[in-house]
Amino acid sequence: MTSYPTPEFRRPALAPGILGAIVLIAGLALLDNPGGFLFIKFGVAILALIMCVFSWQAGQWWWIIGLAAIAVAWNPIWPFAFSGQVWVATQFVAALLFVAVGLQVKVVNPEDRNSRSKPGVRR
Repeated sequence: MTSYPTPEFRRPALAPGILGAIVLIAGLALLDNPGGFLFIKFGVAILALIMCVFSWQAGQWWWIIGLAAIAVAWNPIWPFAFSGQVWVATQFVAALLFVAVGLQVKVVNPEDRNSRSKPGVRR
């Protein structure tokens, strides 16, 4: 047992959010390459769905609306033929949404050793 404090909450969607933003920004280089951009679509759609699950578990369902729209727009199964400056701008907006959701979705840490609600804990 350590004497270091533990955080009172966790951010489970932070890692997939940052990874999704990196994939979206890196995908800008592959917009003209349909074969390479297919891998970007798979990554973005899967990470958006993972973050939907974390948002649901945290009870912050309003983030699911934007994440589900990202999962549908970047789905590789039934692709949409988006192109141009609007699609590039949408890549940046989706990257910002990934980071925002990653920072805002919090769940209570069950291993918090600093909780005052535990009986027998002296401060």
